[in-house]
Amino acid sequence: MEDSKTSDKLSEFLESGVYRLEDSNASFIDPVRVLNRSYTRFRVSPSAYYSRSFDSKHTGQEARDSSNFRKRKRKEKKPQPLNDRERAADQRHQEVRPFLLKAHESLVRATELLEVVSNLKGNLGPSTWSPGAEQSLVELGRVWQAPLYEITLNFHPNDNAREDGGAPTIHYCEQRAFPVFNNLVVNETSEDVEAELLNSRYILPPETSFYMSDLGQIHNLIPAESDCGFNLIVIDPPWENGSARQKQRYSTLPNRYFLSLPVKQICHTDGALVALWVTNREKLRGFVEKELFPAWGVKYVATFFWLKVKADGSLICDLDLFHHRPYECLLLGLVHGKVTDSKQLSSTKPKLPDNQIILSIPGDYSRKPPIAGLLHEYAPRLQRGRCIELFAREMTAGWISWGNEPLHFQESRNFMKT
Repeated sequence: MEDSKTSDKLSEFLESGVYRLEDSNASFIDPVRVLNRSYTRFRVSPSAYYSRSFDSKHTGQEARDSSNFRKRKRKEKKPQPLNDRERAADQRHQEVRPFLLKAHESLVRATELLEVVSNLKGNLGPSTWSPGAEQSLVELGRVWQAPLYEITLNFHPNDNAREDGGAPTIHYCEQRAFPVFNNLVVNETSEDVEAELLNSRYILPPETSFYMSDLGQIHNLIPAESDCGFNLIVIDPPWENGSARQKQRYSTLPNRYFLSLPVKQICHTDGALVALWVTNREKLRGFVEKELFPAWGVKYVATFFWLKVKADGSLICDLDLFHHRPYECLLLGLVHGKVTDSKQLSSTKPKLPDNQIILSIPGDYSRKPPIAGLLHEYAPRLQRGRCIELFAREMTAGWISWGNEPLHFQESRNFMKT
């Protein structure tokens, strides 16, 4: 009976990309499978998504560098007493540590799942992906010619088979060109769409759209009517981060800039669930709790944790490594609507659980796992509203993606054709 239950869960995972772990409030996610549930003509390439995690040369060197760094630190510095912020950060860590350990132990016990996970890069089919130069959308948006650039969407309607069994009716590709910057570009169809911008090609998921601009244009997202606003808002700000600047992967902004985000103004009149990705820096957590959420009109409700693991199920680094935790935090809050108060919300939607754990193998730098499906059931009146991601670097089917590079991970070299 137990074997049958495990087999059913594994079969469900192979289909959905989500595995609910036993005896814990945790789920393991394979982002590639989750994302590919939305695509029709293309598939996210496992080799592309997991290129950093499964590259033995990279991970081996990373491990050696990390080990050498810790050795140097042990030799060079004696233990120092923690300051107030460090003590507060350690207290937060100690509070969530039991949940993280329990979730990881549940993953380690799921041996059948780990057998599949160990081969995630290769068990979804061959790929032609190879690293190459990326077109910098951020730099492209800064040049004086930016308003002149257009993106061309190539629509390929399905071939319709004739009822008499004859040859299918062939539809020719329809092309539509749109300004790519400071403009809402929409794929209204239920199919993936190939797009061309200068010398690069991109894949847009079904029923999705993006608005590519800098922070100065975000006010254009505010709907004319509040009942056209968003019920689910995911925000992944480019927080001030020395590591990100060092790697030069993306530009960061001073934290005070995010106070001006019109979060409350883009919410649906029924209210919204806001999900904010944050680092483990105590200074940042204090800023969010004391200044940012109040400025946005967001009431904190719960915290989810993304625990990063390797292909063999082990953590990417020691759980108690002080300045480099193997997890990130997703802070969840509600903006209460004009019509729906908190009591009505709690009666129509499941209560947001605290300390939920999401485990996955990380992709590229700063790429977050796809969590849309996990959040949908908690968003107020989602069936009548919309979803948006701010500072997006990829697109999600059914969502609007805003940022200065929402096409970053949509480049065609990250996909393979079915």
